[in-house]
Parts: sequence; C-alpha cells; structure tokens
Amino acid sequence: MQYHDYYKTLGLEKTATPEQIKKAYRKMARAHHPDVNPDNPAAEQKFKEANEAHEVLSDPEKRKKYDQLGADWHRYEQAGNGRGGTPRPGNGGGNNGGGFDWSQYAQSGQAGGFGGEGEDFSDFFGSIFGGAGGAGGGRSTRPGAGQDYSAELALTLAEAYEGGPRTITVNGKSLRLSIKPGVADGQTIRLREQGGPGRNGGPAGVLLITFRLAPDPRYARTGPDLTQDVPVPLYTALLGGPHTVNTLGGPVKITIQPETANGTRLRLRGKGFPVYDQAGEFGDLYLRLSVALPQGLTAEEKALIEQLAALRAGFNE
Repeated sequence: MQYHDYYKTLGLEKTATPEQIKKAYRKMARAHHPDVNPDNPAAEQKFKEANEAHEVLSDPEKRKKYDQLGADWHRYEQAGNGRGGTPRPGNGGGNNGGGFDWSQYAQSGQAGGFGGEGEDFSDFFGSIFGGAGGAGGGRSTRPGAGQDYSAELALTLAEAYEGGPRTITVNGKSLRLSIKPGVADGQTIRLREQGGPGRNGGPAGVLLITFRLAPDPRYARTGPDLTQDVPVPLYTALLGGPHTVNTLGGPVKITIQPETANGTRLRLRGKGFPVYDQAGEFGDLYLRLSVALPQGLTAEEKALIEQLAALRAGFNE
C-alpha cells in the first residue's frame, strides 16, 4: 500500500494552519472539479485526491493520527519495508520493521488489507480511518461544504457610483444583487451559500463576484477621489464668471476667478466618488481647468484681438 502525502497533495507545509488548508483545498477543488473539466480523468483524480487530503487535514483528530503515522512510516521505510503491500500488526516490534507498529493505526479488521476502500477515497485512507467517512467503508457521511463558484460583473463608472440592484446569472441561476455605491475595479464580494450544493446536508459553497469597471474617459479615479479635465472659454478665463461642470452626481456651478491660468486645479469637497460601505461619505473632485481658445474668428473679432495685442504691447514698453 502506498503512503499518501496529503500536505504535498495540497501544496502545503506540515505547519499549515486550518485556514491555509481550507484555502488550498478550495483552490485545487475549483481547478479540478469535474464540472469544469468534463471527461478529464486526470483532473477527476486530482479532485478526489484533494477531497481525501482535506477530509484528513481539516479534522483535528484525523490530522493528529496522520501526522504521527507519517513519522512512524518514515522509519518503517528506512528499514527497507513499505515497498509493497500493507504493514501488518506485530511486524514492527523488531529491527526488521524499523520500530513500526501498524496495529495502532489500522482500523479493526483492516490491518492486513484494503477493507474499507471508499468510492472516492484510497485504500490508504480506508485502512487508517475505516473508509471514506471514518465509519467503515462507503462514501463519506460527514457533511461537507459545496464547491465555491466565481463570476464577474461588468459595471460602468456611473453604475458603480450609483450602486443599486443588478442581476447576474451563474451556472444557470439568476441572482438579484444590491450593490453598494463605491465599488472598485477588481473588488470581490462573497455571497454565502450561493455556490455549489453541499454534501450530506453540508452548507452550499460561496459565490465570489468580482467587479470589473469599464474605463471612463472623463475621469481618473484614485480611491474615492476623482480628477476631471474641464475646458473653460477664453473669455471666462480672462474676465471670470460662472461656469457649470457636469459631474457624476449632476451639474455643479463653480465660479472662475478673473485671469485664471491654463492648468489651474480646483478642489470640490465631497463631489468625488462614494466611499464604499460608508453611507453619505464621498471623496473629492479635482478639476483641472484648460483654457479653450475660440475657433472660427470673424473679421471683427480678429480686429478686436489685434487692438488688445497692441494695447498689451504698449503697456509692456
């Protein structure tokens, strides 16, 4: 019988925490799930191996027994045994067995053979833990969480600003979400028990939804702050006056000071993006003013500008 290194199966060190074990198992199970890899025997085998490793390492008692077995099995193999077949009670008391006593690990009635091999678990598991549920063969009756699902939801910047209800379809099931204003591109939310169905009465898996925000050419976003380029007519920049800016929250009137230079920045407090999960909180909106030169000048306009240029030239002499 071949020894199974459950830590290696999940890509973990023996010091792995329960949370690390859970995370590694879910990642491997998602990658090799039969629903994702139909008609792929190699992926199905890896999926079964991941389930078996998780069954042992997620259970404190099973893990303790398995860890102790690992140390004894290493001594048994160093003594030249373990190259085929199953260790038997009594063969580990002397030097020939390397000090390995299989009887303390084997389930009753299973010390000499496979007895207890489950449909999804190996003979190694069955010989130690009494079959796929720890109760003597057959599939595991222990409740287990269902598979986690992942999905993406595309939003415009304006939709992320407003939040509100959205509908997403995952594995043929439509779900209605209530999105909080202020979500960021790449942000992921977790919906409990919206993943795959649980095993043996266990909870359904988790649905992970990642938001993808389409770029908006009008704004640059840094957290809850926005930067917007605002063209200002030449005459307004020279003489000053009111000007209306279109923001995600609606039109906002600002006052341009006389002789405003090109590239001037203004800060509008609380006119930026909503702060996620903090109702009523907003970032700031930064306006980058650019002076817009008039096009298609008439002869009279050109004459007036020439007079202005002459006045300025005389003023500077």
